Amino acid sequence: MSSSKEIITTIQNHLIKDVPNWDNLLKIILEHFNCSTGTLHFLDKDSLLQLQSQVGIPEFLIPKLATIPIGKGMAGIAAERRKPVEICNLQTDESGVARPSAKDTKVEGSLAAPLIYNETLYGTVGIAKQISYDFTEAEIDLLMQIGELISKKIS
Repeated sequence: MSSSKEIITTIQNHLIKDVPNWDNLLKIILEHFNCSTGTLHFLDKDSLLQLQSQVGIPEFLIPKLATIPIGKGMAGIAAERRKPVEICNLQTDESGVARPSAKDTKVEGSLAAPLIYNETLYGTVGIAKQISYDFTEAEIDLLMQIGELISKKIS
């Protein structure tokens, strides 16, 4: 795993491009956090989260997460609360935060963070591991920093 400073620099370098390669950016984020699955959603003019990029999501689930209303599922709740939402083990979670179909991803440790810049919501980023996992406060803070960098680019 690279350091926090290294991942921030790498992300900044990718965002310099006129049109960033969101798929590559998501892969870099997943690699840093040692995650197998991730999503990047951008908020549209109708206040719906639209899938911009995904890695590791089973093909049959993509239609279910192509458009997410604010307040629904982990990404929608992270957007609504404007705070990260974490589930240690998605497979055994009974909080009602994750949608039932989320278990079909076969991931366990999951984290969704809002993309926020200047108090404006621009979307969400989600990462997940194949194992049960509690993200550290430092990891959560770093994902929020990455989200702010992405938000600045799309603002």
